[in-house]
Amino acid sequence: MGDTLRLLRVLWSAGKGIAVVITVIRLMQRLIPAATAMLVGLLVSRVTALHGTGGFHTVLLPLAAFGVLLFVSHAAETAVEPLAYLAQHRIDGAHRAAVTRLVASSPTIDLLEKPEVQQLIRQAKADPDEQTQRTPGQAALAELDQVADVVGVAAACLVVAQFAWWLVPLLLIPSLLYAWLRYRQRLEAVRLWRAQLNRLLRADRWQEALASPGVGKDLRVFGFGDWAVRRLRRNHVVRCEPMFALLKRNIRGQLWAVLLVTPPLLIAITAVAVGTVNGQGSIATETAVVTAAAALVTMIGPGDSSLNRLAGLEVLAAYDELAELFGNDARRPPPPAPAPGCTGSSSLVRFEQVGFTYPGTTRAVLDGLDLEIRPGELLAIVGLNGAGKSTLIKLLAGLYEPTSGRILVGDGQDLSALGAKAWRERISVVFQDFVKYQLSAADNVTLGRPGVAADPTVLRAAARDAGLQPVLDRLPDGWETPLARSRTGGVDLSGGQWQQVVLTRALYALRTGAELLVLDEPTAHLDVRTEFEVFQRLSEQRDEAGVVLISHRLSTVRQADRIVLLDGGRITESGTHDELIAAGGSYARMFAIQAERFQQGYRHAIEEGELL
Repeated sequence: MGDTLRLLRVLWSAGKGIAVVITVIRLMQRLIPAATAMLVGLLVSRVTALHGTGGFHTVLLPLAAFGVLLFVSHAAETAVEPLAYLAQHRIDGAHRAAVTRLVASSPTIDLLEKPEVQQLIRQAKADPDEQTQRTPGQAALAELDQVADVVGVAAACLVVAQFAWWLVPLLLIPSLLYAWLRYRQRLEAVRLWRAQLNRLLRADRWQEALASPGVGKDLRVFGFGDWAVRRLRRNHVVRCEPMFALLKRNIRGQLWAVLLVTPPLLIAITAVAVGTVNGQGSIATETAVVTAAAALVTMIGPGDSSLNRLAGLEVLAAYDELAELFGNDARRPPPPAPAPGCTGSSSLVRFEQVGFTYPGTTRAVLDGLDLEIRPGELLAIVGLNGAGKSTLIKLLAGLYEPTSGRILVGDGQDLSALGAKAWRERISVVFQDFVKYQLSAADNVTLGRPGVAADPTVLRAAARDAGLQPVLDRLPDGWETPLARSRTGGVDLSGGQWQQVVLTRALYALRTGAELLVLDEPTAHLDVRTEFEVFQRLSEQRDEAGVVLISHRLSTVRQADRIVLLDGGRITESGTHDELIAAGGSYARMFAIQAERFQQGYRHAIEEGELL
């Protein structure tokens, strides 16, 4: 009963007016078979009475009523289809928006990295292209159909009972049993589909990769197209084989369904015919009962409503589970209050004994890390690959919460107590694996501060500081040029040019209120001259806000006010470039190795071409 009420509320959410109209039409459609049986019986009665008497006018009224009934039936079918389409898409659009809003509301990304959560998201979104998947809109309409079916069956039973009450259970029980068996088959199909979700995700990834322009380059150069197609086909075959086997079993089971429903219907028709011949009833009654009996069996018979309802409820259950997961994520207990003496700190950010282990793993990436980020300071963080530098940045951005320890900001407030949204309004981050949005150049930059009205003066200043202005001067429509060749009038940028776009986004945010600029390998794709100019401008920003820089090129961090070396999950060295070189530790050895490689002619950046 609870599922029924929920689905009817879902239907009501499409709009009161449209829900009422669809409900009235569905009820009318289910009452039409019983009404047809009664009118046909009345018409036969009048025609029988006409025999040898003339008086054709006595059949005009039931004949006209029958014609009106046929018209109403056709008009209802014609009217309900567009209304149902509209209601379904209103419901499904609102549902998918709710799923997206729920997922986007999570302050961290740890849940999104779990495969089981990705499967839940996939199921909750309800892909309409998947054969066994149904949407909440389809489920709500199916629920209404089943409620209307109950009304229609009750009306047909009343007509059948006119001849004999025992005909009702004779027809109803086998029909309900048949419907239950079909429901079990549909239930098995839905459960089987859910068990294949992982295969479905794999197949989708291969399908998207094969159609991607980026993957297309590797596919053609290395010639693994046939191999990739075979992998895609294998995932589809493995996923579909159990479904095909189930369909074969269900087809063989249809014979039992025929044996279950047909004999009772034949018995009922024979009993009515024999009774009429023996004077138990009239031909009109026989006609009405037989017509209603056939309609009764048809209304209870197999249809898509049970599958639509069941699969749609699975989607809503997946959404509920997601809401619980992300709700728990938002309802994490508040951290302990700062210890006495923490307030009034001159630090912008302070890591205190911070440890972090990725979910599902046991190795601590960060272990007892202490680090202070000061206002107006250019801080460089260096270390070998896998030392945890990018993880540290994600913690600083609030994308993860520490496994142990805490991160304090401003006057000693715990970062998790401040809230991710409030904190991210104060920082600007450039990630190493940044996203290339297929938007205009202006939109790609102003994404750094979506809540702030675009200021052309600030845009130009940020582009100048990031070295992007020469690129903009060559774009066909300047700031309004889409940064994707697949867009009309768009162009593709090189890796270095994209890095300048993302750097401009961060500097734009810095100029519009951000207090801390965090850069993870911001110049990895830039040539040496452009890199020097960018860092020169970055060093000029340190009086306005703190700057945290991660880089593998130790030559580029020499200008930093302070350099820290991350090793083994902790800060092992800290100081200026000259101080660390004089100390002769790991930083000095790493710098000497890079300097030697540079003198031998090795490049630390790939010089890419101009606009493609």
